Amino acid sequence: MDRRPCRFCGTQLRYTLVDLGRSPLANAYLTAGQLQQEESFYPLHAYVCEHCFLVQLEEFASPEHIFQDYAYFSSYSDTWLAHASAYTDMIVERFGFDGHSQIIEIASNDGYLLRYFVAKGLRVLGIEPAANVAQAALQQGIRTVVQFFGEAVARQLVAQGTQADLLIGNNVLAHVPQLNDFVRGMKVLLHPRGVITLEFPHLMRLMAENQFDTIYHEHFSYFSLLTVAKVLTAHGLTLFDVEELSTHGGSLRIYARHAADASKPIGRRVTDLLAQEESAGFASLTPYLAFADTVQETKRRILDFLLHVKQQGKSIVGYGAPAKGNTLLNYCGIRADTLPYTVDRSPHKQGLFLPGTHIPIYHPDHIRLTEPDFLLILPWNLKDEIKEQMASIWQWGGQFVVFIPEVQICS
Repeated sequence: MDRRPCRFCGTQLRYTLVDLGRSPLANAYLTAGQLQQEESFYPLHAYVCEHCFLVQLEEFASPEHIFQDYAYFSSYSDTWLAHASAYTDMIVERFGFDGHSQIIEIASNDGYLLRYFVAKGLRVLGIEPAANVAQAALQQGIRTVVQFFGEAVARQLVAQGTQADLLIGNNVLAHVPQLNDFVRGMKVLLHPRGVITLEFPHLMRLMAENQFDTIYHEHFSYFSLLTVAKVLTAHGLTLFDVEELSTHGGSLRIYARHAADASKPIGRRVTDLLAQEESAGFASLTPYLAFADTVQETKRRILDFLLHVKQQGKSIVGYGAPAKGNTLLNYCGIRADTLPYTVDRSPHKQGLFLPGTHIPIYHPDHIRLTEPDFLLILPWNLKDEIKEQMASIWQWGGQFVVFIPEVQICS
């Protein structure tokens, strides 16, 4: 087999974290007219580098293909909007940003976050590769550059007199196949005394809580703090603080600065979490090589539950059409004969079909028409929000269920 090099350090990849078979792109939703057309499936095989411990997928589809018409709009999650608002208040107060500060967000989506900085009178710039999503931000008056971020784009902006006092990247680092080019770009674009904050799912939480469904082709890499610290250091940046967040099932928010900027000392939270990861074995192959067995057992339990539901003559439908749900459904072989439909609040997904499984997506009101016995929450990270929104299912005795980290009927 022709081994691929690690996208960070170049070491040949020899070890598997988990092999989830073949799957379509998780955000490649289908129209009715596309259901009879040939659909592309790609290996969903996550490797771990034995040198830097970066967990990664091979690049089968380019970012240009994945994001040319992106279906994810951040503004349709109330929980995520509240997270964005709270972040804005915190970061402005902590670092004293004001009307003279330049705030730049990479992968700014539909302006869900930058709108809160605009409301505070700060200068903002979004960089978003998906033109259809960027258009929603532009319509709100949020200045947005429609490009894929990297060193070349960063140098263009600097040549125009733009540098970031605050450079934000929420859930974008995993989406970057050219990791070194991306981090070099951040280094170039950051003001000498500026701050970078990045948020991404924490690999230690992903593995500890069996969140294998967050592995999909749009996520090229999966990070521990140990690994992301190595990546930043290699490009002249220093990690100086970290927060553990509840978002996306457990994320990290890291704070970085230029290595030469001594005004922001490395905090205790960084050293403590690095020590915790080392204690858990994340600087060795041992925990990575045990993960696949856990995933395979979860698949067996999911299929057992669905068989039991069918044998009892009960019904189950889905809530949500997230990318993570598509990984789970395709890996487990769950089709419309088992899960006849799902629903989603986003009008950009309603009327379409899930990739691979061809399960139709309806408006949430459709659930009242069929009164299912079980409502499977596919975006399990939003479980509490969805239970509150869909509390009406209790009227006919319906129950909520999640499959991650294990099959669980929610009270």
